[in-house]
Amino acid sequence: MELRTLRYFVAVAEELHFGRAAARLHMSQPPLSRAIKRLEADVGAVLLHRSPAGVALTPAGTALLEGARTLLDQADQVRVRVAAAAGPAALTVGILGDGSDGGAIRLAAAYRRRHPGVEVRVRETDLTDPTCGLRAGLVDIALTRAPFDESGLTVHDLRADPVGAVLRADDPLARRGRLERADLADRRWFRFPDGTDPVWQAYWNGGEPREGPVVRAVQECLQAVLWNGTVGMAPLGHRPPEGLAVVPLTDMAPSRVVVAWNEGEADTNPLIRSFVRIATASYRR
Repeated sequence: MELRTLRYFVAVAEELHFGRAAARLHMSQPPLSRAIKRLEADVGAVLLHRSPAGVALTPAGTALLEGARTLLDQADQVRVRVAAAAGPAALTVGILGDGSDGGAIRLAAAYRRRHPGVEVRVRETDLTDPTCGLRAGLVDIALTRAPFDESGLTVHDLRADPVGAVLRADDPLARRGRLERADLADRRWFRFPDGTDPVWQAYWNGGEPREGPVVRAVQECLQAVLWNGTVGMAPLGHRPPEGLAVVPLTDMAPSRVVVAWNEGEADTNPLIRSFVRIATASYRR
């Protein structure tokens, strides 16, 4: 059994859907299906029950999943130890937004337990660069939010958070239980500086060109709402400061928490692969 094939199997077993697994692996579905069939032939057992609704693990598949995860972890540990023997191991992580998020806290603890000898360097970035410096080569991997221009990057979803409009607490709309973007059509919104990723800018402006103050950081956005009565945006579940309120927006797509890295980097850097696996587990809790 090749490690690459085991990675394919783990993706299918975790997603329980060939299409989603293929998207996660950034490959087309037919070669993935063929690889799993070859693996079943190699082990002499049916690993997955296939149906139009998706797939389910057989008892043999469940047993292989546990062993495959162990083997892949061990293989990455070997690579990490070899790299450490060649010199100090380090991983630079770009973080956008709330580093106190429960998923991020669990990820940090689990990664430290798994790689106690690795120095993790954190680069916190502002709202003008959702890739946290990936394109400039400043970080190895980014823990950030989508959507943004994904060209040249590999992006893996961790969680989807509903979003709401941030308003002054004394704003008449703040008393509503929910809003739609049309309710805010005549309001001033925050904007990002010129040159900011247009996909990112469009999402946080509700898909429309807006007028309003230019901000670069979360606190600047909140202060613009507090002082100027502009419209802000934030994932639900983040408690706003005193004087502000967050009202759910029912016609806005969720804000996706993702990990992203430059295409091909995970193939050569086991610390990135391990980060993605640990992040996936940490955000599923």
